[in-house]
Amino acid sequence: MISLGIEGTAWNLSVGVVNEEEVILLESDPYKPETGGIHPREAAQHHSERIGPLLKKVFLKLKEKNLDIDVIAFSQGPGMGPCLRVVATAARVLALKLKKPLVGVNHCLAHVEVGRWVCKVKNPVTLYVSGGNSQIIARKRNYRVFGETLDIGVGNAIDKLARYMGLKHPGGPRIEKLAKRGSKYYELPYVVKGMDFSFSGLVTAAKKLYSSGVSKEDVAFSFQETAFAMLVEVTERALAYLDLNDVLIAGGVGANSRLREMLSIMCDDRGAKLHAPPKELLGDNGAMIAYTGLLMYKHGYETKIEDSAVKPDFRIEEVEVNWK
Repeated sequence: MISLGIEGTAWNLSVGVVNEEEVILLESDPYKPETGGIHPREAAQHHSERIGPLLKKVFLKLKEKNLDIDVIAFSQGPGMGPCLRVVATAARVLALKLKKPLVGVNHCLAHVEVGRWVCKVKNPVTLYVSGGNSQIIARKRNYRVFGETLDIGVGNAIDKLARYMGLKHPGGPRIEKLAKRGSKYYELPYVVKGMDFSFSGLVTAAKKLYSSGVSKEDVAFSFQETAFAMLVEVTERALAYLDLNDVLIAGGVGANSRLREMLSIMCDDRGAKLHAPPKELLGDNGAMIAYTGLLMYKHGYETKIEDSAVKPDFRIEEVEVNWK
């Protein structure tokens, strides 16, 4: 069985095709703002202009491989409403034209499930870190969020600091590069409240530090060390509470080598194991939507056209999970 998935919750427009064993195709056409961050309407305009050519490219490659699609999946939420609507419309058109079943997928769930699939890990504590989301997720029958940001996602926080320092989007790789050259740590707000955490105060303090004359390198270094320590602390607490031995990293910020290093040290100390998907499957991508849509369809899920409205605030806890 072959599934095609369309992802477009924010800046990355992506189409993936998978079967039950592997990723067959993954094509992306990301929105890259010339200045500043992501504007939802501009990103949606990009998606609406590029979705046709991107799908055409994918179907030409499928024709070359002599493959047919069995299921159409799309990111139903959470995400930016204007972007989600472009993706949902494209998925509905495909499903109706090809007479194939449609499956609306929770974006956060897709990050978790594609990671479990490619890393072959059964029941991990997932640290999901991206621009819009930062959550500690684990499964107790259904998936539950055991800790999360109280304001902005860590990726968003990094991008805000990067823009303030005059760096282009995406800011994550640029901040990481600067941090590797930093040597002096400056104390910044460390905000962990039980199982939750907050980054807005950290961003404000880091901006003030930079404005006071501290080098970009040391600001980036201090920011990363503080933000990532917060995330690792809460992940470790979830491991202990749930008595689990596997950690899965998910989301675009999971590509950061320092975050992985800190998680790896924590896991080694606890006798746990850290799992990380390939970089192309960490950030937002169509393959994760395709795989999760296929998994859901195989377990009886199908989204009727009249039920396919987008859900910008779609929570992972809302998904009824009936697979192992």
